[in-house]
Amino acid sequence: MEHVPTYALPPVSLVLGGARSGKSTHAEKLVTGTLFGATPQPAVYIATGEAGDVEMATRIMAHRARRGGSWTTIEEPLKLAAALEAAAAHGQPVLVDCLTLWLSNLMHAGEDVDEATDEMLRSLNDHKTPVVFVSNELGLGLVPETPLGRSFRDAMGRMNMRVAERADRVIFMAAGLPLLMKDRPAPRA
Repeated sequence: MEHVPTYALPPVSLVLGGARSGKSTHAEKLVTGTLFGATPQPAVYIATGEAGDVEMATRIMAHRARRGGSWTTIEEPLKLAAALEAAAAHGQPVLVDCLTLWLSNLMHAGEDVDEATDEMLRSLNDHKTPVVFVSNELGLGLVPETPLGRSFRDAMGRMNMRVAERADRVIFMAAGLPLLMKDRPAPRA
């Protein structure tokens, strides 16, 4: 199997976009190297979503079917820093899909979002393989009607800004098309 050099991906990437913008598919291609025309390489998928209802279970099954069997999946709805540490043991690129569901899980569980984000970002300092995060951009739509909706949108915006600041590459997806927003190609010292 052809191996995609790790320099094809910077240490940390963020793929943002709206619902059904092509975020996950693009991120999967980045992580496996198929966006670069290579034979898919093995990768680790950290799934933050939980199948709380039939519709979500269907989405999860569709994601699994699209990925195929070359992925190692770690399901972790809350402890993302620990999941990243577990993923590092595989020595393969990592996809975290997605920060939006992780935030929802944290808020639902009453966890401190800033503290969890701090811990997750610190865990990236020692990570030896590329990590690609997927997240929804929620700030382009209508202002939510409820206080909880506004709080969630605001927390997502703050988290996205923090991850984007830390990321070496940020890609915005719209209608399946990637827009490169930030690219720091040189590896971190």
